[in-house]
Amino acid sequence: MTFADHARGAKRGRKLRVAEERLDVEGLAFRVLSSIAPASRHPAVVLVHGIGVSHRYLSRLHDELAASRTVVSVDLPGFGGLPKPSRDVDVETMAGALAQVLERLELGPVVLVGHSMGSQWVVEAAAQRPDLLRSVVAMGPVTDDRHRTVLRQTRALAMDTLLEPLAVNAIVLTDYLRCGIPWYLTQLRHMLAYPLEDRVAGLMVPLLIVRGGADPIAGLEWCRRLRDSAPRADLVQIPGQHHVAQHSAPRAVASAILTLAG
Repeated sequence: MTFADHARGAKRGRKLRVAEERLDVEGLAFRVLSSIAPASRHPAVVLVHGIGVSHRYLSRLHDELAASRTVVSVDLPGFGGLPKPSRDVDVETMAGALAQVLERLELGPVVLVGHSMGSQWVVEAAAQRPDLLRSVVAMGPVTDDRHRTVLRQTRALAMDTLLEPLAVNAIVLTDYLRCGIPWYLTQLRHMLAYPLEDRVAGLMVPLLIVRGGADPIAGLEWCRRLRDSAPRADLVQIPGQHHVAQHSAPRAVASAILTLAG
C-alpha cells in the first residue's frame, strides 16, 4: 500500500485498503491501485495523473471517493518510477493503452477522471472507447491556448508553484525527479500539440470540467470554451484553489465529481 493518507482514513473509522498491481499493455507498464467497494451500486471512478507526476497527488481525492464506491488510481508508463517506454508514446497511443487497462479491469462503465495532461489522456480514451465510460472528468485541463509554447507553459507552472501549499510542491517536485527530464520533455511536446477543444466536441459521453478558481494554468475562459464545445458538459470551480485543487480541497472536488459525473 502506497497511499500516505491511510492513517487519516483509519482515524475516521475506516481503513482504506488498496491493492496494487502492474499491468503491461503492448510493452507499456501501468501501475493500478484499487480500493474495491463490492457492495456499491455506484460506477467506479478511475483517476489519472498529469505530466511528470503519479497517483500520489491524487491520494486524498482517492480516499474521499472510496468512502462510497470503488476507486482506482492509475500510474502511466514512465511516471511514478515505472519503466520508460522504449518508443515515443503520443496522447492517442497512451489513451488507447489506458482504455485497454480499463477493459482488463472489468469494472463496467466508469467515471474516468484526469488532471492536467491527464485530462487529455482521459478525453482521448473517451473518444476512442466511449463504451467503457459513463462520463469523463477533466480537472485543470490543458493546454490553455494562452500557454501553448514551452516558455508560456513553464511560466504558468512556475506561477502555480508559488501559490500551491508546500505539501503539494513536495509531492510534485519529487515525482518530477523520478520522471526525469527526457521523458517529461517528450510528453510536453505532445501535450502542447494535442487539440483538446477539438476532441471534446465529438465526445459521446458527458464531460465535467473542474478547475480551481485561482488556477493560473487552466484559465476560466479556456474552460468555458471547452464546456461550450462539448455536446454535454458542466463546469465547476473550486473557490480559492489553484491547479492541484484535488489535493488541497479533495472533499469539494469529490463532491463535484459525485454530484455531476458519478
